[in-house]
Amino acid sequence: MADLTPLAISVLALLEEKPMHAYEMYQLLVSRHNHRIVKVRPGSLYHTVERLAGQEYVRATGTERAGNRPERTTYEITPAGSEALVRRVESGIETFAYEYPVFPVFLAEAHNLDAEDAVLRFRRRIEDLDFWLADVDKAVAGAQARNVPEPYWLAAGYIRAQVRAERDWLTTTIERIESKDLEWQPDKTQ
Repeated sequence: MADLTPLAISVLALLEEKPMHAYEMYQLLVSRHNHRIVKVRPGSLYHTVERLAGQEYVRATGTERAGNRPERTTYEITPAGSEALVRRVESGIETFAYEYPVFPVFLAEAHNLDAEDAVLRFRRRIEDLDFWLADVDKAVAGAQARNVPEPYWLAAGYIRAQVRAERDWLTTTIERIESKDLEWQPDKTQ
């Protein structure tokens, strides 16, 4: 079984719901706020669908044209695609894999900034995190209003907890810098 990218997992999961064309998949990912957890652009989505077709995880079921719009090919998931999806989700849930996020790299080098500048930039990041939290809360409220079962938006709770933890850590770090509990410009010879 070939390793599935996050976007490939999302495509297969959408096709488990029903056959659809790539643009419909893109629209659904955005409307469901999945573009917040999977980097998706129309070009990368089309490429992913083509790759999945080459792996025989999806197959074309027909092509249609609506008015002057370009032809759209509808795809469905194959039994091999369904199996690959389940296996990848199983292994992804049970196996920890450190994903090398970039923010810790910036934190490791934050000492290169003046303390005041670092605090200013931490505060700006907190503003962005607050926006994300509000966006997640809005998406959850929308899902609840539509009676979408929680397993379909389980990732939202995880993302909220993760973003909230980062926000709280940054708030504490700012307090430590401002109270001088965290010595910001230590001796650089060490």
